[in-house]
Amino acid sequence: MPSVAEKSTSVDLLASQFPVTLPIPTPTTNSNLLSIKDVQREEDLLRNPSSFRAWWTAIHTTKEAYNTQLKAERHAIVPDETATLLGPLATPLARHSLQCLTYLYEAAIAQFPGSFKLWKSYLQMRMSYVLGRQVIKKRAGGRKKLPEMKDALEEEKEDLESWEDGLDGVVGWGEWRSLIATYERALMWLPKLPRLWLMYTSVFFHPLCPSLISHTHARRTFDRALRTLPPSLHSRIWVRYLLWAETKGGPTTVTVYRRYLAVDPSVTEHYTSILLSPADSVPRPLEAAKLLLSLARKASRGEYVSPEGKSPYQLLGDFLDIVERFSDEVGFDVDATIESNKANAKADAEASRTDGQPTSMDGQLVRMDGPPVPVGAGGAYDEDEDPLSPRKLNIERIVHKDGLEVYKDQAGRLWTGLATYWIKRGEFDRAISTFEAGIATVLTIRDFTQIFDAYAEFCESLINAMMESLENPEEDDDDENTKETEREMDIKMKEFEALIDRRPFLVNDVLLRRNPNDVQEWEKRVALWGEDDEKVADTYTKALETINPRKATANLHRLYVNFAKFYEEGGSTGSAELDLDSARKILEKATKINFKAVEDLADIWCEWSEMELRHENYDEAIRVMQRAAAIPKNIKINYHDHSLPVQARLFKSLKLWSFYVDLEESIGTVESTKAVYDKIMDLKIANAQVIVNYAAFLEENKYWEDSFKVYERGTEVFTFPISFEIWNIYLSKFVKRYGGSKLERARDLFEQALEKCPPKSCKPLFLMYGQLEEDYGLAKRAMSIYERATQVVADENKFEMYTIYIAKATANYGLPATRPIFERALEVLPDKQTAEMCLRFAALERKLGEIDRARAIYAHASQFCDPRVNPKFWQEWNSFEIETGSEDTFREMLRIKRSVQAQFNTEASYLAAQTLSAKQNGTSEQPSAAQPADPMAAAEQQARGPAFVAAKKTALPRADEDQASPAPDLAPQQADNAEEIHISDEEDS
Repeated sequence: MPSVAEKSTSVDLLASQFPVTLPIPTPTTNSNLLSIKDVQREEDLLRNPSSFRAWWTAIHTTKEAYNTQLKAERHAIVPDETATLLGPLATPLARHSLQCLTYLYEAAIAQFPGSFKLWKSYLQMRMSYVLGRQVIKKRAGGRKKLPEMKDALEEEKEDLESWEDGLDGVVGWGEWRSLIATYERALMWLPKLPRLWLMYTSVFFHPLCPSLISHTHARRTFDRALRTLPPSLHSRIWVRYLLWAETKGGPTTVTVYRRYLAVDPSVTEHYTSILLSPADSVPRPLEAAKLLLSLARKASRGEYVSPEGKSPYQLLGDFLDIVERFSDEVGFDVDATIESNKANAKADAEASRTDGQPTSMDGQLVRMDGPPVPVGAGGAYDEDEDPLSPRKLNIERIVHKDGLEVYKDQAGRLWTGLATYWIKRGEFDRAISTFEAGIATVLTIRDFTQIFDAYAEFCESLINAMMESLENPEEDDDDENTKETEREMDIKMKEFEALIDRRPFLVNDVLLRRNPNDVQEWEKRVALWGEDDEKVADTYTKALETINPRKATANLHRLYVNFAKFYEEGGSTGSAELDLDSARKILEKATKINFKAVEDLADIWCEWSEMELRHENYDEAIRVMQRAAAIPKNIKINYHDHSLPVQARLFKSLKLWSFYVDLEESIGTVESTKAVYDKIMDLKIANAQVIVNYAAFLEENKYWEDSFKVYERGTEVFTFPISFEIWNIYLSKFVKRYGGSKLERARDLFEQALEKCPPKSCKPLFLMYGQLEEDYGLAKRAMSIYERATQVVADENKFEMYTIYIAKATANYGLPATRPIFERALEVLPDKQTAEMCLRFAALERKLGEIDRARAIYAHASQFCDPRVNPKFWQEWNSFEIETGSEDTFREMLRIKRSVQAQFNTEASYLAAQTLSAKQNGTSEQPSAAQPADPMAAAEQQARGPAFVAAKKTALPRADEDQASPAPDLAPQQADNAEEIHISDEEDS
């Protein structure tokens, strides 16, 4: 293994070979540059020194020749150490080719010093021998033309040049310096070309670049580029400049970024992330925190838009993250915070006293001490936003001023962040007070849950830490310290248990802070106290003092009622003494509250009266309701006029009067009850139920005529359909009471009821009227009433009315008298009901022996009956013809059936018939070709020869008779038909 001295000697030996291009090699200084083959080229160049094509061709021909030789020599044996240190110049041929190409380029540049093409090719050739082989990166897609700096930094970092096998910066220091000198000469000739500056700056990113070049010289080069190029091209330089500053770290990064932020603050967020995790230096959390605080304030004022799409609240959250991570480096301790809070409070008080009075002639603040600082749009200089100031921050004031006062509905994260800050500083008492303050001020359950969970987790971790210290005591801990720790742990455990027990109350506090007029939450608050009567009474009192009646949620009156019951029942458990006086005072106070609805106030009075009833103070209960139902002089008040207080509209509350009248019925007299009912009627607030109740009350007390008068008043007040129920009850009561003794009066009442009764409601009244005439009057009048009913009632009730009319006529006058009724019914009823009525009419005629009339009725009804929809009708007609008809009438019936079927054979009716038939039969079976499914069709198929219908023979021969006397010479029948008409041969002859 070689020693250090040997290594040093070998490095010095290698370094002695450089620089190979300084001074610039020429044939006079280096005789090996030209050979016999190069004489012709040199002569051509001497003859045409101003021909750029000749120079360009000579350079490229020489470069290609040397590249071919270098490729052939690539497998030459070179020590690994030499190859690592020298890179592309590890072989003599490579060094010789560099000298020859440098000679040619320098000679060409002497002729064309302003050619960018020549300079670019020359510099790329020199960089390939010093920096090594450039790695070409493949890029998918294009680049934005004018991207934001944040996007430009990311793209440039991906596209940054990289090389392989470069020349060592120590061994080849001379060659590196020669390359830099070449770039300086190129920029002297072409200072305004940004591509040349970008190529120059790419050298500084090489990992083997000497530190003398890649640090101070690089910074000065970037500065010269910014001074030289026009401002429109500065963004291309700044991207490289910022990336280079990030790689160097330390004060360089800070200085460069501060310079750029003065021009473009859009990369401030990126800069803060660099400050917190620098490459090779300590973090700068105070500067990062101040920058983020400044951005959050500007964003809340609308002066800054985050390129990452963050809201002002998210920027403030990032600020809190820094505060939590670096609590000691960023914020004040407890004492400094308290002093700062006092000073700020004093300053705020003075500012409030001098509010509106400018401190200068133009109304702007002037900074009188310290270095000059420009006043921004946000106002005067604020040291909390100055990243150059070493003063720490008052985190508590910042969180309150910039967070809690602005983001009241997202306070959970802010309170927990402030508490975490104090926990990280070891100020546990301050952290606990912060948690308590947060719980006592948040307005949403989400924020409360966030704070409470963090609070509970902190208490648990504190208790666990104390338990671990007791389990594993340190060597210098004595018994007194151990006992002190045990006492503290017991206190913390009790506090933790108390915190868990307080959670329902704390949740209730949050909901009440959000809406202090929430009656239900106050009720829950009362339920939480359970049997603690003192707390319950205080809660009720506080609730009634806090709630605004016009903004309260539903059932505010129940709060007063429950509070009164609390005193009435002797507290929550009933163990205390009953205090009716306090309950009366609460209800008395409740009667003066302007509730949202009149019914709420009515409930208060009703509950007060019920309380008196429960304690058998009947007279007091009556007096309470008399007070409540006092009628003012002006009764022309609109019950629904919400501009008036509920006390002024209470006398029109039906709920109040209903309770009052029930109370009078229970414990009052008949006269007092009648007086209350009369007041309800006079106020015109009675409904149908009140009318019925009043009349029933009078009826129970034998005031028959008075009850009928009440019914009549009700029928005058209400119209149909409400008055129908009153008329129905009134007429039934009247008929039951007087029967036929006051028949004319009963008739007048029925006529009055039917005069305004709508058709859909008059059917029961007609039936009652007709029954009255049947029972106590004349049958002729009853029939006239039924006749009148068939004309007046609604169409859907006419069929039933005609049915009743026919039944009554049959009972009174016999069957023949119903013929005109049937005829009128057939003229009036709709088609479907007409068919049904025709069947009944035909049955009547058959009973009377009028076969022809019955057949005519069947023929008339057939036009309304589709055979596919109404098979029942056609089956009945078929049976009728079989029993009473002849072959001609049967054929006529079949003809009519086919005609009717053709009439109904339309697309829509056919589909409807098929659907209805499928629903009735359950399945849709197709008839077979051998046997007709319809008995009529079978009969029609067989009735083709001369035949006669036997009126007496209407049934088929029995099966046992066919078996007893078989006829082997007869052909077997196709199928048995129950409705088949058999024609005898004897009768045929």
